[in-house]
Amino acid sequence: MMSRVSKDVGHFFEDYFKRATSPMLTLYLLKEKPMYVYKLSQELEKRSNKTYKMNFLYPVLYRLQELGYVVEYSQEITESHRTRNYYAITDEGKKYLDKMIEQYRELLSAVEVIMNSAPVDNNSTD
Repeated sequence: MMSRVSKDVGHFFEDYFKRATSPMLTLYLLKEKPMYVYKLSQELEKRSNKTYKMNFLYPVLYRLQELGYVVEYSQEITESHRTRNYYAITDEGKKYLDKMIEQYRELLSAVEVIMNSAPVDNNSTD
């Protein structure tokens, strides 16, 4: 069992990291302009040099919508009345995004401090 866990650590970490950061990155992109899901996905991949691929954007968007941070609207894109659903950030979403970015940067900084600090002396009598 232990060998299976060690083989999956990278994938496991990546999945959880993406789950944790996907709402922030989604709101970040929507702050620039409204987008439809495929465009959001493409933009994430493009800006991350294809490192950040997300196959679960709909649940993220639905959750953000439930919380009032995103709104959905349809826009006609062809003369044959074909429509596409776009998502846009709300004012509340912008406030929430600012808080998330601040927390993200604080946590990232704390992780860097921990990883760059001197090793703990395990022979201490404290």
